Formats: sequence, structure tokens, C-alpha cells
Amino acid sequence: MSARAEKIAVIGAGSWGTALAVQLARGGNPVALWGHLPGEMEQLARRRRNERYLPGIDFPPLLLPEADLHAALAGAVEILVVVPSHAFRGVLRQLKPLLDENAGLSWATKGLEPGSSKLLHEVAAEEFAQPARLAVLSGPTFAMEVARGLPTAIAVASSDPRRAAQLARRVHAETFRAYISDDVIGVEIGGASKNVMAIAAGIADGLGFGANTRAALITRGLAEIRRLGLALGAKGDTFTGLTGIGDLALTCTDDQSRNRRFGLALARGDGVAAAREAIGQEVEGFAASLAVYQKARALGVEMPITEQVYKVLYESIDPRAAVHALLSREQKVEN
Repeated sequence: MSARAEKIAVIGAGSWGTALAVQLARGGNPVALWGHLPGEMEQLARRRRNERYLPGIDFPPLLLPEADLHAALAGAVEILVVVPSHAFRGVLRQLKPLLDENAGLSWATKGLEPGSSKLLHEVAAEEFAQPARLAVLSGPTFAMEVARGLPTAIAVASSDPRRAAQLARRVHAETFRAYISDDVIGVEIGGASKNVMAIAAGIADGLGFGANTRAALITRGLAEIRRLGLALGAKGDTFTGLTGIGDLALTCTDDQSRNRRFGLALARGDGVAAAREAIGQEVEGFAASLAVYQKARALGVEMPITEQVYKVLYESIDPRAAVHALLSREQKVEN
């Protein structure tokens, strides 16, 4: 065990939570992995694998699946929340009475809160009185590649630079490079909005529109995301980094992305419900398309790709009609 080893509790045992737990334990940290279904956690502890989400990946010795939340949190210096955005506030409320006041709280959840369209740091600030403890981890990451130990770069952000540096130190490893940011808004907007664009990319590719269309969609999608971020107070440079173009390019171009596969299914003619069910895991872009669309409208920010994805998902517009609506927009200056 490393001399600087510190216990980390990962809250959420889906693919991404499990992958992060594997990576952190591999890096020399004792890690408790907690999930809300005791039976599943007992199975993970017995098999030393999460075959449902990460088949073939053995747990490092320092990773302990834990069915009891109190036990998972005991002695942890960092609590990393990795649950779907719709469960985020509820999980924070579960954690609140149990947390050590000196422990750091961070999350790797991407999305906005359904219903309120609040950014997740806003949700966390409403639930906890010490926002300086809070930090977010994001970037271009597929769970299986992280679990396999393939080289990955991420960003950690906090309003307090010391907190960001602390979390970066805790997660940084030889094949898991952590960069520091103070732009929490930009990091979160990039992480939420890229899932919407990945659905659009899946639709476009599924309809056979080719590489030119995909490149244009990524480029104009980034412009949309940046406009929304700037309207919310983000820094423009964030969107040329890992949590901007990096995450966007990843999810729009590789079929490991659930959101991209969801778009491909819609292009084949599958209904929204059937396409979501076929994925078998959370498709964050489904809820994010509504939340991002609502936030953009409230701020008066033009996001035409987001608008058409929203209409396909929530107003039953045919995907081809959505593409036609984008192509028939009036000419504009690029920048």
C-alpha cells in the first residue's frame, strides 16, 4: 500500500462508479464501493467482479464492495458520488448525516437535475453548507477503458483551487492523469451537453449522413455548448479542453457511448422507450436534452441542435424532419 494511501468511498456501483473504484484501488488507495442494492453488492464482494457492467475485470485487492453505507463511509477522506443525475440529490441527502466534516465530497455524475435544470454543484451547495469541500471530476472517459487501465486524462474542478488540487492528487495515477480547473460551471455544462450532441451524432450516422455531417455536428455542437456555458458564467477556454471538445469528440464518435447508440437506434426507427430499454443502462442524454433545452430557452441562448434532439425525444418529431429543420435554417456568420 502506498505511503500516501487514503480511503476513498465510491458511491454508485454502475459501470462508471465501478471503473473509478477499480482505478483508484489499483493506484494504491483502499476503496469502498457502495451500491443501493445489497444483494448486488454481496454478489460483487463474492465474485470480485462486476460482470453486469464490466465483464472480465477483476477487482484489485484494495477494492471492497460494501452493502452498508455507514461502513463504506467509515474512515473515508474522499466521498466520490457516481450516480445518475436524477438520483444525485437523493443520494446527497442519504450521505449528509453520515459524513465526517473533514471529508471531501466530489462527484463524477454528468447531467443537470431533472425538473429544476440546476447544475449539480448548485444542488450540492443547497444540501451542504461548506461549498469549498465540493469538487467535480469529468472528462473524456469510457468506463471499460479506465477499468482496463488504458491511458486516460480527466479534469477535476472546484471553486477552491486547493480543493481541486487535493482531489487531483488523490485520483492521479500513471495511466490516469488529472488536470486541475477552477471552472466548475464549464466542466459541468460540457459534461451534460455532450450527451445531447452524442444522441444527435448517433441519429446522423444512423441515417447515413457520413463523416462530413458528423464533423459539422461536433463543431457546431461545441459552439452551442460554449454559448450556453458563457451565458452561465463559464470560461471560454474550458470548452477547448478535456471536458469540452475532448468529451464531445469521444461520445460522438465511438459506439461505447450509450447516448450515441441511443441515437443510432432512433435512426433505425426504434421508439424512444424501446431504444432506452435496449441500451439497458442509464442514457443521461435523454433527461439532459430536456434540461439543457429548458435552460437555454430561459437564458435566451440559441441551441438549434439541442432543440431538434429535444423535439425528437419529447415531441415525437421524425429524425429526418429534425435534420431537415437544421439544414433549412438561414445562413449565418460562423463566429
